[in-house]
Parts: sequence; structure tokens; C-alpha cells
Amino acid sequence: MRSQPAGPPPERGLFCNRTLNLRAIKAVGYDMDYTLIHYRVEAWERRAYEHIRDRLVAQGWPVGDLQFDPALAIRGLIIDTEKGNLLKANRFGFVKKALHGTRTLDFITQRDEYSHVVIDLHERRWVFLNTLFSLSEACLYAQLVDRLDAGQLPGPMGYADLYEHVRKNLDATHMQGRLKAEIIADPERYVIDDPETPLALLDQRNAGKKLLLITNSEWAYTEPMMHFAFDKHLPAGMTWRQLFDVVIVSARKPEFFTTRSALFEVVETNGEALLRPHSGPFKEGKPYFGGSAVELERHLGISGDEVLYVGDHMFGDVHVSKSALRWRTALILRELEDEVRAIASFRPTEARLAERMVLKERLEWDSCQLRLELQRRRGDYGPRTDSPTEQELVAKLGTLREELEALDAELGPMARAATELSNPIWGLLTRAGNDKSHLARQVERYADIYTSRVSNFLFATPFVYLRSPRGSLPHDPSLPGGTPVFPATDSGGGMADAE
Repeated sequence: MRSQPAGPPPERGLFCNRTLNLRAIKAVGYDMDYTLIHYRVEAWERRAYEHIRDRLVAQGWPVGDLQFDPALAIRGLIIDTEKGNLLKANRFGFVKKALHGTRTLDFITQRDEYSHVVIDLHERRWVFLNTLFSLSEACLYAQLVDRLDAGQLPGPMGYADLYEHVRKNLDATHMQGRLKAEIIADPERYVIDDPETPLALLDQRNAGKKLLLITNSEWAYTEPMMHFAFDKHLPAGMTWRQLFDVVIVSARKPEFFTTRSALFEVVETNGEALLRPHSGPFKEGKPYFGGSAVELERHLGISGDEVLYVGDHMFGDVHVSKSALRWRTALILRELEDEVRAIASFRPTEARLAERMVLKERLEWDSCQLRLELQRRRGDYGPRTDSPTEQELVAKLGTLREELEALDAELGPMARAATELSNPIWGLLTRAGNDKSHLARQVERYADIYTSRVSNFLFATPFVYLRSPRGSLPHDPSLPGGTPVFPATDSGGGMADAE
């Protein structure tokens, strides 16, 4: 009997929100940047940051001394362009942590500014950091808020004006192509080599699935980067272009999924790429420019839940393709590997924290019961007994208060450590306080599956049936959730002792 192969390490699993039978998928579409090709985040974002900063210096801004801080921002944060703040919100849209510029807001200031605010990303005030490409932009914006507050930037200018200026210079940096030219010239410096990704796609192709590359990057960048990342890991004589049934560059996502646009064939002549209007069926082995998902579906003869699209952009790849086309979706979260490892390393402390929280909840329950009994006695209503006396009740309350204070002193450092996992400022990507983060809520809603890298499909095979866990609410006995409205019971069904 064959032994069962070892499964993937936990951080490289495929995590399923909505049951997905990969055998029923007829086409798998892929984004390129941070999906098929993973960059060294700090190296890429540092150069992107430096390009924007240098443009500002050329415009006369006194910012040449600023340096990229890789810990200042993470994916899933929200920029409040009205107040110049970086925010982390929970799944309900309530702000749980805030920085004004690079300075953490104290509890009272944060409460005053956001206690009555629910974040709605449809409002222009909020900018959600959908992808790792957003980190340089957010870092520089936060640092410039500090300079603006100090009166060191040209004015008059508000926080929203400042954000628009940063965004405009970021777009100009990408339009000029200088950064991408650097990447093409020295890909080893910026790209993480992953020989398993081409193998995963070969498995899918040979299992009968059509493979699609749909990227916003232009052909002049896509071709050399895919050549570098894929060709050396493919069978002899095969190139990355033979791996894909359809290649679409400059796709303009998310509009690619929602609108119709002209489709052009990319014609390579004497080392240059020219565009030729195209109509009719797609030609095998030809790259295309623009077009639309509707046109692609018509060409493939498939639509909706027969297509799985894999990308790293929460809105442009996952949200829109799911909402507009009902495609199945997979979100790539490279940071997930560090997150899962951090959670695993914290597990002993987490267990101790949970154990002490059970005691804290029981002490709070007893305290509430004593306070209610005192209230009823003093108000002369409700059931009552003569024992214990009011003085004894007050004394018991005092003892419980002391026990709770001692317990809080023990819990405090553990709770703080839990909020600093992965990132000392923002903590875990998927958590906000004791709740799911705003990003986690979107992952849950729009990503059928999520994983850290495309090569994780190797562990699952193209024939896997991915089943989502049973959903749970706080009353569900299968998983712990929230504080019960009654004290814990012992195995015999009676009230458990507080000790």
C-alpha cells in the first residue's frame, strides 16, 4: 500500500472560504505581478519610493532625506485622506488603530475622531491598500503628513491635496517606465525565483485546463519578466508563451471585467511591439492588448463558475471578477506565510492567554452578580436573602476587584504581544484587535480560496475538491466564539467552580 505523501507546511496551504471543485474549472486565469511573479517586496517598494521622492525633490520639495520604512504600512490599511491618517479597521468598518502621519494616535484622540465613523470604501475619502504595490505610496504619504503639519511643504495644501500629489507622482513614475526598466535590467535583484510555479501550471494545462495570462503590465515588461521567471524551469524547447492559451497585456483591470474595449494584437517586428486592431477568434500563440472579459468568455466558450481567476489585488482582481462575472476567485497573499508562522510561534502564549481569559470572564461574572444583588438590596426590590450581609457583599466585591486587577496586569503583556505579531505597529494582516480585519472580511466575502503563492496548487493537484469549513456564529458549539451569557458548566451539567 502506498504511503500518503507529506502535506505542505501549514503556511503554504490552500484556504477555502467557498467549496471549490477544481475538476469543474475549465480555465484558470492569472495576474502576473505578485501572482505568477513574486518580487522582493522591500527592494521593489524601496525603489518605487525613491523614484517618487526624487520626483518631489526635483519639484522643490525638501524631502530628500526621507527614507523608506518597510514596517510603516501593510496591505489592508486604509488612508483617511481627509485627516492624513493611516487606519486599521475591523470587519464592521470601525477603526481599531490609527496613525496620524507616522505618530500613533492615543486612545482618547482616536475615540474622538472615529467613534462615530463607519468606514465605507465607496466614499472618496478612504483609500484602501489593496496590494503590496501600495506600501511605498502609503509610507511616503504618512511621512509627508508629518512635514505638512510642520509647515515644511509648499502650500496651501490639505491632506487630500497631499495624497493626490503623491498619487500623481506615483502614476508618473510608472508611466515613465524607469523603475520597470531597472527591474528588467537586473531581475535577480528584485524577483524571487520559484521553480515550482511553472510546474503547477504544467500540471493544470496537462489536466485539460486552459491557461490565461491577464495582466495590466505592458508587453515590453511582461515578455522579459515571464521569460526570466518561467523559461528556465520549463521542459527543453518550451517557452512560457506555449504554456498559455491566451495572453492579454495592458488589460486595464478592473475595467477589463466590467466594460468592453477594443482588442489589439501585439505584433513583434524588428524587436519592436506594434499594435494591430483585431477582430474574430484569438490566434494561438499571439499576445493581445486590451479587450474585455466578455470577449474572452465568448472566445473560450465558457463563462461564470467555469473560470477561476487568480490575482493579488483585492479589488481589481478578486472583488470585480467575482461581482461582475461570477468567476471563481483565488487571492494571493504572500504575507500569509509570515502570518501563519507568527501565529504558530505564539500558540503557547495564546493558550496561556485563553486560559487566563476564562478565569477573567468567571471573575467578571461573579462581580456582576454581586453588584446586581447589592443594587437590588439598596433599591429594595427583587428576590433577596439576609445572608450575606451588605458589608460582606461589598468586601467580596473588593476582593474580586483586586483579583481582576492582578489578572489584568498578567494579561496585559500577553495581549500586547498578540497585537504586535508580524508587524510591531499593525500586528497581523487578518486581525484588528480581537476581531477580523477589514481585509479579512473582504477575503472572506470575495475570495473563494486564498493562499500565499501559485505554486501551492502543486500540493493540491488539479483534481482537488476543496471544501470550506462549516460556518459558525458565537452560539455554535463547534467553535469558541465570544463570551457566553452564562457561566461555564462542569461535565456533570452543574455550575463549574470559579477556582
